[in-house]
Amino acid sequence: MKRFRFVGEPIPADELRSALRDPAAGGYSSFEGWVRNRRDGSVEALFAGPEKSVAGIVVACRAGPGHVDAIGQRDGTEGELKLRRTGELFSVLPTA
Repeated sequence: MKRFRFVGEPIPADELRSALRDPAAGGYSSFEGWVRNRRDGSVEALFAGPEKSVAGIVVACRAGPGHVDAIGQRDGTEGELKLRRTGELFSVLPTA
């Protein structure tokens, strides 16, 4: 499980949902997690799943929507994964 911080411009939630559901995004149904805009303008995400799927979604995030200037990565925790909405495999969370 990896946690990322994307430095760039905030991403509109509707555009992000659409992009993540696109099959070209690296297999939407093959990973779990969440994403949210941060008040400082960065985007934070937690992706859990097969390494290839997580790598694919990171490539898709670099491609857009919006732009990414840098990506910070660290290991995530099970507690962080629980930030998802109940019943969802992947959530778009409110800005933090």
